[in-house]
Amino acid sequence: MISTVVLPVAGLGTRFLPATKSVPKELLPVVDRPLVQYAVEEAFRAGIRHVVLVSSPVKSALERHLQPADAALVAELEAKGKHDLVAALQSATPPGMTVTVVYQAQALGLGHAVLCARDVLAALPGGEQQTFAVMLPDDFIDAPAGQAGCLADMVALHRDTGAWSLAVEEVPRAQTDKYGVVSLAEGSLRMTAMVEKPKPADAPSNLAVVGRYVLPGAVFAALADVKPGAGGEIQLTDGIAALLASHDIRAHRFAGVRYDCGSKLGYAKANIALALRDADMGPALKAWLGSGVLA
Repeated sequence: MISTVVLPVAGLGTRFLPATKSVPKELLPVVDRPLVQYAVEEAFRAGIRHVVLVSSPVKSALERHLQPADAALVAELEAKGKHDLVAALQSATPPGMTVTVVYQAQALGLGHAVLCARDVLAALPGGEQQTFAVMLPDDFIDAPAGQAGCLADMVALHRDTGAWSLAVEEVPRAQTDKYGVVSLAEGSLRMTAMVEKPKPADAPSNLAVVGRYVLPGAVFAALADVKPGAGGEIQLTDGIAALLASHDIRAHRFAGVRYDCGSKLGYAKANIALALRDADMGPALKAWLGSGVLA
């Protein structure tokens, strides 16, 4: 049973300045819920009940969003009969979900951010050797209707086979230098190698790692041994690559559509896609988009 997910959210979101001058990128909404809430909800559907938020002291608004709703505000809305708003307010964190916050004092890479959660995992039943998940909230994966989501499928894979996994999708070869790229054993989904941001000519495939990981606790020791690379960063890719010979780590081709909400274009696409599907605003938005107003 996988009980814990690590959410690395300490980044400054500079691609969205000036909006992220005062609002954490992970609190930017897709229609009516912030990115971090979608991530927590996906983890909850996967059976996870503990979130470790690897954050920055300047992003305390993230912590506040995931705390229980203010009792006085709930009482005021209830007194006014605004029960729908109460439900929306209380949905920020699913019932039974625990949130622990640790700080990444310096931006030393995704691998370092995950390593910051080591002591929290070590103090839990099962210790630091337990399997855990990692999610990047700005990799928003919109699951097909009626499905629990990408992470739920990865958790089920571990339960059924004991294998760990990384979510992957095919990207244009010209874009491999923006991702961690994997090699697979012939005729298998088992990973044999990983390369961080290879040049297109050097990429072992066009299968890119995206925002969802189910990892063995052994990755903490591997990350502790990783030497900082370009920019002084510790890459999660390097820590995982050190385990491939001894652990069954597989590429997971997920169902659904991924939106890179760390980019303005991906974020806009996610908002349009979900707004069009919304029962209240979808028909009106579709009519507006088709009216020629954008011509």
